[in-house]
Amino acid sequence: MPFSKFTQWLVVGGILAPGAVLAQGQAAVSGTVGSAGQPAPALVTVTLHRAADSVVVKTEFTDAKGAFELQAPVGGRYLVSAAQVGFRRYWSSAFALPGTGVVLPAISLEPSQATALKEVTVAGRRPLYERLADRTVVNVADSPLAAGASTFDILGRSPNVAVGSNNELALRGRQGVLVVLDGKRVPLTGNDLADYLRALPAEQVQRIELITNPPASYDAQGGAGVIAITLKKDQRLGTNGSLNASYGRGRYGKFVGGGTLNYRRKNLNLYGTYAFNDRQYYTQFDFDRYFGATATLPATRSNQSNYQYLKQLTHSAKVGFDLNLSKRTLLGVSVTGLASRTTNETTGDAFFYGDNGTLTNRIYSRAEQDVKRPNGSVNLNLRHAFADSATARTISADADYARYGNSRQLKLVTLQDVQAQSPTELTGDQSSKLGIGTAKVDYSQPLPHRTRLEAGAKVTQVASDNTVAFVNRTGVNPTDYVYTPRTDISQPFAYRENVNAAYVSLRGKLAQTSVQAGLRGEQTNIRADLGGATVREQHYFQLFPSLLVQRTLNKNHALALSAARRIDRPSYLQVSPLRVYLDATSYSTGNYNLQPQTSYNFEVSHTYKGKFTTALAYARTNQPFVVAQLPSPDGGRVVVNQYVNLSTQNFYTLNLIAPLEITKSWTLYANVLAYYNQYQGTLNSTMLDRGRLACNLTANNSFVLPRGWVAELNGFYESREVGGFQLLQHRGQVGAAVQKIFWNKQATFRLNATDVFYTTPLRVTSMYDNFSETFYRRQDTRVFTAAFSYRFGNTKVAAARKRAAGAEDELRRAADTQ
Repeated sequence: MPFSKFTQWLVVGGILAPGAVLAQGQAAVSGTVGSAGQPAPALVTVTLHRAADSVVVKTEFTDAKGAFELQAPVGGRYLVSAAQVGFRRYWSSAFALPGTGVVLPAISLEPSQATALKEVTVAGRRPLYERLADRTVVNVADSPLAAGASTFDILGRSPNVAVGSNNELALRGRQGVLVVLDGKRVPLTGNDLADYLRALPAEQVQRIELITNPPASYDAQGGAGVIAITLKKDQRLGTNGSLNASYGRGRYGKFVGGGTLNYRRKNLNLYGTYAFNDRQYYTQFDFDRYFGATATLPATRSNQSNYQYLKQLTHSAKVGFDLNLSKRTLLGVSVTGLASRTTNETTGDAFFYGDNGTLTNRIYSRAEQDVKRPNGSVNLNLRHAFADSATARTISADADYARYGNSRQLKLVTLQDVQAQSPTELTGDQSSKLGIGTAKVDYSQPLPHRTRLEAGAKVTQVASDNTVAFVNRTGVNPTDYVYTPRTDISQPFAYRENVNAAYVSLRGKLAQTSVQAGLRGEQTNIRADLGGATVREQHYFQLFPSLLVQRTLNKNHALALSAARRIDRPSYLQVSPLRVYLDATSYSTGNYNLQPQTSYNFEVSHTYKGKFTTALAYARTNQPFVVAQLPSPDGGRVVVNQYVNLSTQNFYTLNLIAPLEITKSWTLYANVLAYYNQYQGTLNSTMLDRGRLACNLTANNSFVLPRGWVAELNGFYESREVGGFQLLQHRGQVGAAVQKIFWNKQATFRLNATDVFYTTPLRVTSMYDNFSETFYRRQDTRVFTAAFSYRFGNTKVAAARKRAAGAEDELRRAADTQ
């Protein structure tokens, strides 16, 4: 049976049993920082780096006496740097970290020549982008361009992230990305995922991690990788908080406001956040379509223009607490909620012509939609270490439940001029309820020879229930109205998915080589019911091995090799046959016969001097699903957008990453991605064997300006590329921002402009044997924004030792195991 007593027992056991934080055995790197002939400066930034490639491992501040302590995995080789405004950056020699820890010689900072420039204030902050062995970190909180933006906007400007024609996210040019928010999967795709991320202000985001090679502890979902979004959490002691507000103007206005409140003491942390969005957008479409002749219809061409006005109001909040039950036991509870209402009106004007160019029909339509999305989730987690040692065995448990609602009201009025048909009105009342429950347990234990064993199990239950009632109205006058229920497209749809997973992973290091090998097994049970009848039932078990090998050749060169097998299961929206109308001539719908796609991923990378990375990768995907645009089987000249499976996809990638310090006040993070994408398969009578070489270029410039100002200049370019049957034309964007911190570092002012030259409009062409479509899309992307934020309360940051053992660090590490 798909949902057996074993599954129910495992869910309950996962909720009640503890599980493990996946952390290697750790030890302390400690020391003191001083200044030649001066008292020890407080709050010096001390950073621990990997010796092989200078990647940041952890950063802390010194206390009032100049002391610091950083925790790191035992057995690694590291460097330590120390920096503060007015002093030269200090670098230590490389050292190995034994289980007993390391006490470094006293560090002495030398005054910088820059202190002689009285009008220049150097502001120390994290780099906007950090490159690690298996991921790129986007430090959103430090970006002036984040002011007034949404999380979706930030992702669209991130290196190696692209947004497709249907708002699908792609990582390194590949679709099929798993998005997690604070360690929890976001079960949405396409336009629904885009709307969800647009409702999440970038002001609430601390960082985004673009993970191309996730370990076995992550779900196998996400063939292209994982986008992990981490929200802000205040690190200050006592009672404190922040307020922020921004207003942006494109063609329409965009307001974001909110705040945080936090209370932290030694063993307890209480926190809450709230944000309000009031955004207005427009989208303008131009369609050119060709319909080949059929048995009942002659060949037809059409030209169409659509204009959509959209208004989105969103309230989002999160409250929770972290409690240290004992020195080695941590309990955390959090509740999140998001209420979004989107109203839009789309007007469309379509002209249809015969082969001889004669106008055969003109269809005018107006679609009014009101979409409400109330979402909420609750998380309960427990962590326990069996000893005080950093290398002790650990065990943990997590239980989550999330509820996603979707209510859509439609009123679609259609008027056909040339054929002199009476106006029609289609009304729709759609309601969807999605519940996701997960329970997981994890265990971590050190083994001899600097090796660590990690293992865990997870159960996920998904229940989606969808109801719909479409009614057609005809007639000219109210007295002549005839109402006809559309029972053919109003059948209820129910979807059930259960995934039972377990994994084991080994991490070890020998000399200059580190290895991480994992194996994950997932049993999947699926059932789909349409109109009360089962239309799909599927049960399968699959294994997902993964391997990461890193080798330090010398101080200048390091190599890494990774291999993994992953899967992409269709989301509940991609399988739901409920229709979402754009206008009278097109709608989107799901495909309950859509099969999961599986991929084999291989990558080898080289790092030079800890900065410059070159990565070569290959992925082969079986049964890849892509969006297709085809005439509706209902007849007429209506186009349906739907995901379908092809046979194979071959994907070759070359990625070059170069973080450069052009001058002392100008840093550049340059990213070049070249790839060849090839699709093979058949849809109806159309054979597809198409490949194309493409490239994505990203350049982010950060500047330190006089009088405490900082600036950011971001640009990206995406060349022409293929996506299944679609050919996407080149596009790009330039954004600029400035930032000033004042009022004793409690207030921040930001001013930015996005898509300055308005170069993001998208042109897409789809070709089939008996149908073709080209559309040109323009959106409200050129926006000028002013933002202000203010921090209040206690400014004291928790000491390094306390922070390392605090709830926020444990929860972050737990999120990394999702």
